[in-house]
Amino acid sequence: MKNRVEDVAAVRGVINAYIEGSKGDAELLRSIFHSDAGMNGYFSGQLLIGSPEPFFAEVAKIDSSAPQGNYRAEIESIEVIGDVASATLVEQDFLGSGFVDFFHLIRVEGDWKIISKTYHQDS
Repeated sequence: MKNRVEDVAAVRGVINAYIEGSKGDAELLRSIFHSDAGMNGYFSGQLLIGSPEPFFAEVAKIDSSAPQGNYRAEIESIEVIGDVASATLVEQDFLGSGFVDFFHLIRVEGDWKIISKTYHQDS
């Protein structure tokens, strides 16, 4: 069995990479999502179900060298059991809105990948 403390730290590393990638690095984001990942939630009242590709496209429009305003993100929880994990992230001022993101991750050939993201837009 893997060391659970190390696994939690590795999952935290993936979520921290998600935070950094959200500041304009779509390729970093693409690298931490599984190629078959799904992304679901409501954005501006519209239900969106599908791949994360539209999200990557929006992030690619962000100038990563420019200040990101008041964007902040905080990992609220991480749980790891064997080769699966979940994490909750609270974001403030991402593209002008607040979000709560629920991630599911899976270990693939030793690396943690986001397999799904379900989100709620706060404002």
